[in-house]
Amino acid sequence: MNAFTPTELPDVQASPDRRGQPIQRVGVRGVTHPVTLLTEQGPCPTVAEVEMYVALPAEQKGTHMSRFVALLQDVRHPLDTVGVSALMSDMLTLLEADGGYLSIAAPVFLTKQAPVSGIPSLMDYRMALRAEHVSGRTTVTLSITAPVTSLCPCSKTISRYGAHNQRSHITIAATLADGVRMLPDDLIRIAENAASCELWGLLKRADEKFVTERAYENPKFVEDLVRDVAARLADDPRVRRYEVSSENFESIHNHSAYAWMDGAGAAA
Repeated sequence: MNAFTPTELPDVQASPDRRGQPIQRVGVRGVTHPVTLLTEQGPCPTVAEVEMYVALPAEQKGTHMSRFVALLQDVRHPLDTVGVSALMSDMLTLLEADGGYLSIAAPVFLTKQAPVSGIPSLMDYRMALRAEHVSGRTTVTLSITAPVTSLCPCSKTISRYGAHNQRSHITIAATLADGVRMLPDDLIRIAENAASCELWGLLKRADEKFVTERAYENPKFVEDLVRDVAARLADDPRVRRYEVSSENFESIHNHSAYAWMDGAGAAA
């Protein structure tokens, strides 16, 4: 067995590779780590699933895997779209790379007041911050998934009374203009405003009446949901490109209704 002092240990990753094949993404994934995400209500502590990759040139054998986790552990401030761009810059510097990708996906918890009683409760939403650096430019994408209610316009029209409704998941991914700060609350509002009705964690009877009647008065097909969201994103000066989808978990079928579309925002 070879015996080395800490200062004599060979750096195998930095040794040359002769196969002439660059790697576009190499790093770590499946990292579960506590982070704090920034919302309009303030910092939100949560636990994230993290991916961190850099581009590896053809002449280098490997990257330094431990540096990714060390960098993540050094993050002390709440992350937002501006912060994740700065984290990308730090990662490229630390790993001596000219390209990279990182993703931080986690639930965020927002306090909402019920529509009639005003009773507060927490709602959870899925959020992801993603940054990619290619050809000297970093692009940042903010995504959310918001649970909402949708009520079928066809069912309302053809039924003598009532109409079937379902819980839906609206997912928005907005790729932003350079240096733009956008918080998850912005996209959550867009999703909830497009729905037949938004959801709350805790409702009293008066609130239930409001939600039921609001949804009945505001029927939406799955197609309506994505088009209404897309219309808002297309006019947003912070958005370069967007993707929006909705999955409606049908209450009268054993399958979901689904729609997806993408397009350019006003910053394109």
